[in-house]
Amino acid sequence: MNDIKDLFEDLPEPPESPTRHPALDETPALMALLARWVERGWLRALDRALAAFLHREVPEAPAPLLLAAALASHQLGRGHVCLDLAATLEAPDLALSLPPEGDDLSDPPPLPSEVLDGLTLADWEQALANPSLVANAAPGSTPLVHAPGPHGPRLYLRRYWQYEQEIRRHISARLGTSDEACRRKLQLTTGAARRPDTATAPKTLATALDALFPTTTELDWQKTACALAARSPFAVITGGPGTGKTTTVVKLLALLQAMALGRPDTASARALRIRLAAPTGKAAARLNESIAGQVKQLSLAELAGAVGQQGVDISTLRDSIPTEVTTLHRLLGSRPDTRHFRHHAGNPLALDALVIDEASMVDIEMMAAVLTALPARARLILLGDKDQLASVEAGAVLGDLCQRAEGGHYSAETADWLEAVTGTPIPAQYRDTDGQPLDQAIAMLRVSHRFDAQSGIGRLAEAVNRPLPDKRLAREKRRAVREVFGAEGKARYRDLARLPLSDAEDSGLDRLVVEGNPAGFSQRGQGRTDRRGDPVAPPLGYRHYLEMLRSKRPDESTFGESEARQPFDAWARAVLQAHGQFQLLCALRKGPWGIEGLNPRIGRALRRAGLLQASDLELEQGWFEGRPVLVTRNDYGLGLMNGDIGITLAVPDSRNAAQQPGRTLLRVAFPASDGSGSIKWVLPSRLQAVETVFAMTVHKSQGSEFTHTALLLPDAPNPILTRELVYTGITRARHWLTLVETGRGMLDEAVTREVAPSVRMSVVPSDTLFL
Repeated sequence: MNDIKDLFEDLPEPPESPTRHPALDETPALMALLARWVERGWLRALDRALAAFLHREVPEAPAPLLLAAALASHQLGRGHVCLDLAATLEAPDLALSLPPEGDDLSDPPPLPSEVLDGLTLADWEQALANPSLVANAAPGSTPLVHAPGPHGPRLYLRRYWQYEQEIRRHISARLGTSDEACRRKLQLTTGAARRPDTATAPKTLATALDALFPTTTELDWQKTACALAARSPFAVITGGPGTGKTTTVVKLLALLQAMALGRPDTASARALRIRLAAPTGKAAARLNESIAGQVKQLSLAELAGAVGQQGVDISTLRDSIPTEVTTLHRLLGSRPDTRHFRHHAGNPLALDALVIDEASMVDIEMMAAVLTALPARARLILLGDKDQLASVEAGAVLGDLCQRAEGGHYSAETADWLEAVTGTPIPAQYRDTDGQPLDQAIAMLRVSHRFDAQSGIGRLAEAVNRPLPDKRLAREKRRAVREVFGAEGKARYRDLARLPLSDAEDSGLDRLVVEGNPAGFSQRGQGRTDRRGDPVAPPLGYRHYLEMLRSKRPDESTFGESEARQPFDAWARAVLQAHGQFQLLCALRKGPWGIEGLNPRIGRALRRAGLLQASDLELEQGWFEGRPVLVTRNDYGLGLMNGDIGITLAVPDSRNAAQQPGRTLLRVAFPASDGSGSIKWVLPSRLQAVETVFAMTVHKSQGSEFTHTALLLPDAPNPILTRELVYTGITRARHWLTLVETGRGMLDEAVTREVAPSVRMSVVPSDTLFL
């Protein structure tokens, strides 16, 4: 979608206005326009309310200022932290969520391009020169901040401008580029304070790294990442799916603990206090399971002998590597009904190092809270895929930090140091004489251990994720994506299928969600093996978990406590595992191709297949056995986190077993988030923030993976359809991917549209971190 106006091409042209739009000069006209935008779904009611509040507080505020405030507020709902004024004037219609889901596009109100026609950047900035409401990039109490950005002036809501400043200040201090860090370095060189333990002797580190990683003549990016992270109090390890981020961080934690426990000065030799965290409960549970398994398998004998004169006790070292993962909200100590946390600058976290997984999902507000609560001497290590979708909240912190990660940009000093400790030279294309401090703290893992040369999923993800420095290359990128599928849309790879739907009533979607569409794959998905040579089960649909629900149901007539509940726990684990074999992902929430339309439709398809027993009303808004639900808000009372998935199961009613034998009650079974394999049983009436999850948005799927993933693209343009969304959806698939295209299909359109770089955060400007 190059021009939002194309969506309204069939409508009569509005009459040309000889003068500026009245909304730019008359506040009542502006408020009326904002009301129409809100009614149409183009603007949030919250955004209009902010403009109205500012007008009440400062009646003389000019209309362009109030319009800018409403648009700046609207950007937060779209994941952006500010309004880029120049970019908005260049492409005004991109300032709103156009077209909104479910809009029939008839009788539209004036587009932003019509309203802003004739308004110059100088005029807009002059309107913002109102000291009662707007400050110029300075501390204060005004609700708005006018500040310079990489591509032109920006307007922030003050709170988000302050978040940016906090993130910049804390990262700068850890990288040693802030005034505070420079003063601290001066003190250290004069003996005024003890040097922080952020570096390790190269010889000792080299020996320890050799104990953790196999010897190779080629550059091992995992080893390189481990070395960089051990060197710096702030580090980022990024990479696509299967590149070994978790493996790397487990070895890094072992290295850090071995170094700490093997200090020559036995009085200071103690294990580091390390905490592991993730943005959501689902992501925390996945990391918990992965970390625990890898720590058990990690060979530590050689590492233990490589550090310190006396070596380190292996059992002590293994026990010191943390395996318990928590959510960031729980780590910081959420306070109900407030934006504040128990841990902050005045009550910092008691730890020496913090590892945050799935950092692409961390928004600007949460990142600022973490950095504020982190002790000054503690390490921070961020893990994540820089190319994934950012958080649904404002700010793409990881993506912004990793803008230069692809090129490495390691200085001569860093490259020489890395060669000394890893034993392999850094190739010339990753060296940069002008490498900046932030570059030296970022490592990108580049080799996927999940997808091999025969993996269509890996090839498709690579083609979709191909950078597009020049718009003229869009055609080449589309061709590369189509080539993965082969001629006439027939997949060239055994793990890919393409399912075109003719219209909203096409029964192909029903067959997919019920059976898994094995006919769409080569040899119906039979005979595949993974990289280790183990057989891969054929692609499945939701029939699998619902038949598991029936066939594995316990015979016990009572649903008791503790040991008496074990048969039901085993049943629930089997059903939950089977449910994870397939997931339909979509881009939208509303409309026939959004979750609001797809979830009841899928329920009816499963009912027709004899797999569900539920009325239309229950499918729309009720409870029924087999209903999968997604937690959409943290519930600390129940111990459930945003992103947790549970399955509704019918269990015996133990309370009235004698009077009404065979009577059942519905309970929702959730896997425990601690990786123990235990099951949490919850009454449906206690779940206040859940939704049916036969279909899940790509945003909600982050931090998850499914054996067979079906990615459904809608049949009309939408701003949410971007390269990042398609890439994230594709990489949720572990072994099988079905691409579902409705009507026209939007794959070509989506893979060449990116989240607008002009509204990225300014947390890494050249004047702060790139010195």
